[in-house]
Amino acid sequence: MSQAFVREGDDQWLSDVAPTLNALMAFLSRENNGIRVYERSNTKDTAGRTIHQMSNGLAYAKDAAGKWEIIT
Repeated sequence: MSQAFVREGDDQWLSDVAPTLNALMAFLSRENNGIRVYERSNTKDTAGRTIHQMSNGLAYAKDAAGKWEIIT
């Protein structure tokens, strides 16, 4: 069978996304059926992490290991 087809289980997870804002936006746009997701604003939390409020209504930040996570 051709490798051109996406195999089930090859999906990328949020924690696998490179720790850059551009990589996060590209990932979120793919997950949003190609509709562009962009940063609306950003703030700092009490720990000094940058919280990115995105146009999909969710907020994201990097954890201690530098991996993206959803902030609730």
